[in-house]
Amino acid sequence: MKKSMKKMKSEVMFTGVAKRRWLGIVLLSLAGTTYGQTTGTPLTVDADVQNSAAVVPQVEPRPIVPGAPVRNDSLSFKTLAPEGSLVLSGLQSAAQMTFTVRSDEVVSQAALNLNYTVSPALLPLLSHIKVYLNDELMGVVPVNQDSPGKKGTISLPLDARYISDFNRIRLELVGHYLSKESCETSAHSSIWVDISKSSSVALTYQGLEVNNDLSGFPEPFYDSRDFRPLNLPMIFSSTPDNEQQKAAAILASWFGVKAQWRGQSFPVLYNQLPESNGVVFATNDWRPDFLKDYPKVDAPAVEMISHPTNPYIKLLLVLGRDNKDLLTAVQGIAQGEPLFRGQSVTIDSVKQLLPRQPYDAPNWVRTDRSVRLTELTSYAEQLSVSGGSLPPIDLDMKLPPDLFLLRSQGIALNLKYRYTPPPYVDDSRLNVSLNNRFLQAFPLKPYESNKQQVLHIPLIQGLSSTGEEVMIPAFQLDGNNKLRFDFDFVSNIGASSTDVCRIMTPVKHEAVIDGDSTIDFSGYRHYLAMPALKTFAQSGFPFSRMADLSETLVVMPEKPTAEQLTLLFNVLGQMGATIGYPALGIELSNKPEAKQYEDKDLLVLNSIPQDLDANNKPEILIEQVKSQLNSPEKNSLELRTVDFNKPSSEPTPQTHAVVSSDGAIGAITGFQSPYNEQRSVVALMASGDSGYQLLDEAWRDNGKRAAIAGSVSIVRNSGVNSIRVGDTYYVGYLPWWDKLWFKLSEHPVWLAVFAVFSVILVALMLWRGLRAVSRRRLNPGEDK
Repeated sequence: MKKSMKKMKSEVMFTGVAKRRWLGIVLLSLAGTTYGQTTGTPLTVDADVQNSAAVVPQVEPRPIVPGAPVRNDSLSFKTLAPEGSLVLSGLQSAAQMTFTVRSDEVVSQAALNLNYTVSPALLPLLSHIKVYLNDELMGVVPVNQDSPGKKGTISLPLDARYISDFNRIRLELVGHYLSKESCETSAHSSIWVDISKSSSVALTYQGLEVNNDLSGFPEPFYDSRDFRPLNLPMIFSSTPDNEQQKAAAILASWFGVKAQWRGQSFPVLYNQLPESNGVVFATNDWRPDFLKDYPKVDAPAVEMISHPTNPYIKLLLVLGRDNKDLLTAVQGIAQGEPLFRGQSVTIDSVKQLLPRQPYDAPNWVRTDRSVRLTELTSYAEQLSVSGGSLPPIDLDMKLPPDLFLLRSQGIALNLKYRYTPPPYVDDSRLNVSLNNRFLQAFPLKPYESNKQQVLHIPLIQGLSSTGEEVMIPAFQLDGNNKLRFDFDFVSNIGASSTDVCRIMTPVKHEAVIDGDSTIDFSGYRHYLAMPALKTFAQSGFPFSRMADLSETLVVMPEKPTAEQLTLLFNVLGQMGATIGYPALGIELSNKPEAKQYEDKDLLVLNSIPQDLDANNKPEILIEQVKSQLNSPEKNSLELRTVDFNKPSSEPTPQTHAVVSSDGAIGAITGFQSPYNEQRSVVALMASGDSGYQLLDEAWRDNGKRAAIAGSVSIVRNSGVNSIRVGDTYYVGYLPWWDKLWFKLSEHPVWLAVFAVFSVILVALMLWRGLRAVSRRRLNPGEDK
């Protein structure tokens, strides 16, 4: 997804925000201040590492408005070009990277810090690298001037006047390895420059004052141009009650939908002003001290105001007469934000027209019908590529994690594609892979010399069209999948066998995967072995079965701490990013009644309802996952799997695991609900506030979150350890014959015995049947 967004941003034209930025630039130039008067650290070109032979332009930095916030950032090539190595060659002589600038910031100074290694065969006077910023030449970097074949470093200033919302840095190699009198080919292996991933773009940003206008909402609270993780504090007057927690949880999940792959963090503050853009929840009778004198409202409202002490920081006020108004205001944000205008808007009413259906998450592949590949794209022109050497076409496929594909012979992908045929008989081909595993290859055939070509103007010109069927093995599918199409054209460019040079222009290839190509996951059942914390961490399952989490009950402590609420909001924000829909149907309670457990999946945050009867099963359910952390010497975590068929007053543990630690510790555990065999419980437990901070850090870290699996995941400072304890249960439905096959598949010896027995039984029945038929034929009157 991140790569998709980067490609998309180069297609966007200037908007009203960009116009405001240029107006800000004019105001900055009129301010007449010098760069050295700011509190930020100015960017400089290091003379010690600068290549003396490089053409380095002199660039004047933009002036800074006094008092404007200034920050410095370094965008590493490892982030700008995350996949593969960055090598410029004769055939692939250009590389492009993109970066963005927030709508409330402007770049005052920029520099390209380039680390590279050049082929020793390149000629110094003829070879060089051209650096472009938004198609404007910024400078030329000669190669092999003093030390052929060794690493070089240069810091090249970039003219910040050309930097806008969406920006492209392009590096082009002009490489020669022979003199003008000799014959050379651009496909020669000696033409290369390796650009190190340690290269970076250094930028100095300064803030711009933004009007209190919601017409650009969710900016500046969330800006799609900002690729950093979203950090949005949630501010309350004091510990919020259940309805206030629900309102904030829905809003956190909605911002998670917006943030997508970036990641998100929603730190909770009580009666405290944030140091960055934040969201404040307040009613007429319950509001932070800094809003005590703010006018009361007579309807659900959403307003945007400036920070009381810093005009560059904005606060989003979610206001209401009571808690019910807060929920209405948040629902209005989640479902009606494109209609926002002005500094304040009133939410009159919010109605959901159609209820959500199971497995209809917007980010998941549909499983009730065949899906066109164009439905899986995230930006325009994602299914087409062009150039001398074509980059791969990637498509993300997120599937429901409980899709049962065990007996499937393969998923059919009806593939249609077009390409510019290679002019020579060679080994050009289309490679299809799934999750970096090769599936199938198709030859890309050249033109037939004796075939008449007919051109139809409405169609894509000069492209050959074909259709194929690819069978995707079911065992290669996961919850998150990447389907890749790689058009590999073999070029026949070079010198002839004679001494006479043959000058050829490299061919620009075109390739398109037809958007009408289809993949079909319909007809498969949903069945999954649980507990499976991996599906919870990656897909939010089982809660994400309903996209709006309408079958989820969150059990909270009676007075949750800021750390517990932060963890809850971050978990729901990540679910929103995975599902693609806010948690509008979620329920929260700190004293749930027994009937609330009956048909809900439970998400528990170390809370025990105090008013439940001691013999009640929900009480015992939560007791077994309660963190036993009352010891002053060590923090211990005790996890037990309980047989609920035993008397509830004295549960007998089937599996017992105890974990102790001197420092902070947290755990995530999952097990079956005692009220409904098709429902699950996931509990988040920790050793106090420090433990919840540890859990939150692990959840927001992609690597640590990927390590969450099994039935219990222990989180410590050293990392995440996952184990499996307790019994396995299953959610979903399978007919008895599929269940039998599924059980036998886990025991290959019994499967072989069953197969042999079945063959013998069928053969015996056929033998007896054939004997009866033969007896009747030879003795027709015997039956009488």
